[in-house]
Amino acid sequence: MGKITLIYKQGTGLAAELGLEMKQWFERRGASVFLCENIAHHGRLTSPEEGILQIPPDSLAVVVLGGDGTLLSVARQLEDYPIPILGVNIGGMGFLTEVSMEDRYRFFEDILAEQFEVEERMRLHASVYRRGECVAESIVLNDVVINKAALARIVDLEVTIDRLPLTTYRADGLIIATATGSTAYNLSAGGPIVYPTAKVIILTPICEFSLTNRSIVLPGEARVEIGVGAKATDVTQTCDGQVGCELWPGDLVRVRKALHPIRLVKARQEDYFTILRTKLKWGQR
Repeated sequence: MGKITLIYKQGTGLAAELGLEMKQWFERRGASVFLCENIAHHGRLTSPEEGILQIPPDSLAVVVLGGDGTLLSVARQLEDYPIPILGVNIGGMGFLTEVSMEDRYRFFEDILAEQFEVEERMRLHASVYRRGECVAESIVLNDVVINKAALARIVDLEVTIDRLPLTTYRADGLIIATATGSTAYNLSAGGPIVYPTAKVIILTPICEFSLTNRSIVLPGEARVEIGVGAKATDVTQTCDGQVGCELWPGDLVRVRKALHPIRLVKARQEDYFTILRTKLKWGQR
């Protein structure tokens, strides 16, 4: 019988209790279980080695107990692991943590029997360069967001694609999203919904000064560079809404496809369009 890694949401008593209950369920069926609380690092970007979960590399699957935020945090820490991830939702919207509490054991049976489908999702690698030196980097599943503080002036962001000039956005910020992240901040800012397995990079300006600048969808192999304007103040970069760093005038943000995709256990029987209608309440009165 295989080894299962269970990671539950940090600081939640209910998640810890459910994690222990699931551990006992797997063990009764002969599985070896590694149970741990998530290292939910929120704040400044750190070195890649700091705060990384020590997950057994021979795990059959990683089961994440929490909401989409918990899964995003775990996905960032599983940078180079090819282990499939299954999200059990005890949160809200749940685009990523698709399995409900009521259905969890049915999917656990499939995992133990190794009868499950895996869906690969493209991730991004974001790095910040200052005077030619890399000062921060992170692996991103949803999005990289560059934005200004509430009272700061509009920021100029000079964007090039594969070293070719695209435009200079004069805006409150810019979202660089994956297809998976298209239904997150990108959607709220008026960006397109993209099928989650598509290998694309989406650029969506936030409150752009020019009304003609709209979202653009780029091929996944594109290399995006964003230069921060010389007069920029109070500008930050945030990865997946969880970790970030302050950006200085003249900084260069580089975003490209990450070397390894994330592998999500395909839990739902419904097609993606049914999920959209359900989650976004399309057609409901």
